[in-house]
Amino acid sequence: MAASRPDPWSFLPPHQLQAMARAWLDEDAPTFDPTSGIIGRAPRLAQLLCSSPGVLAGSPLAEAVFGVTGCEVTWRVAEGSPLPPQRTVVAEVKGPGASLLLAERVALNLLGRCSGVATVAAKAVSVAQGVQWGGVIAGTRKTTPGFRLAEKYALEVGGADPHRHVLGGGGLLLLKDNHLAAARAPLEQVVEVARRAGGFTRRLGVECSTQGEAMAAAGAGADIVLLDNFTPQELHATAAVVKAAHPRVTLEASGGINLETLPQFLGPHIDVISMGCLTHSAPALDFSLRVLSPGEGDGDEGTR
Repeated sequence: MAASRPDPWSFLPPHQLQAMARAWLDEDAPTFDPTSGIIGRAPRLAQLLCSSPGVLAGSPLAEAVFGVTGCEVTWRVAEGSPLPPQRTVVAEVKGPGASLLLAERVALNLLGRCSGVATVAAKAVSVAQGVQWGGVIAGTRKTTPGFRLAEKYALEVGGADPHRHVLGGGGLLLLKDNHLAAARAPLEQVVEVARRAGGFTRRLGVECSTQGEAMAAAGAGADIVLLDNFTPQELHATAAVVKAAHPRVTLEASGGINLETLPQFLGPHIDVISMGCLTHSAPALDFSLRVLSPGEGDGDEGTR
């Protein structure tokens, strides 16, 4: 029996959710809001709606934002579920009227952005699965400053690997072209020093732009060879040569790969395809909040 995927909500540390929610609200509402006084704190019921097809992501983030303002969310669509083209109620939110509107825009932005990333990630994974390619579709560090955790989480929801979360990589040290240029030392020496500095728990990757560099990196002991900005023809030819000489090295392809060109880069010797477009070019899905009138919804809005 195949192992089931973990619950994506469990990936997000609760204390980080609270901290991020407060920071996002502080940005949008750093001082008092006169319109809140007009609305008051009487209880209200609202619907969260989506009008775009895609994959729902960002529910824990949106719920944290509403929670900070004293509202409760009941989800009608599960995180990671497909969203149809027609307008769909994804959740109901209840709480003080002023609090609903305080959290509204922040929560909608989070859902739109995260769902957009998850949708593009899911499309890329589907393309790879459609040709029965057995490798990994991954993101990159090309994320929005201050929003990386959310975007990396959305990649997970969409079925892609989030790749490195930070420059130090956690379990991966990646020597990019500028690392090698700035080091001004032979590749073998740079790899040796980096491996010693990273410790035994981290894998080491080296970015390469030619077949010669790729062979040198694999020969120097790199665990991962990143083939950057190769044409599909160059990529597959280089990958075959490197794998023949170093069958255990992981080959990653990256650089300008998008959903349209992705099939050209899927090959038997490529283990990972990392795509910056999954985060930096993902269009947001269309979410909205609708405060219900008296009598709408299930029961009295003041007691739900």
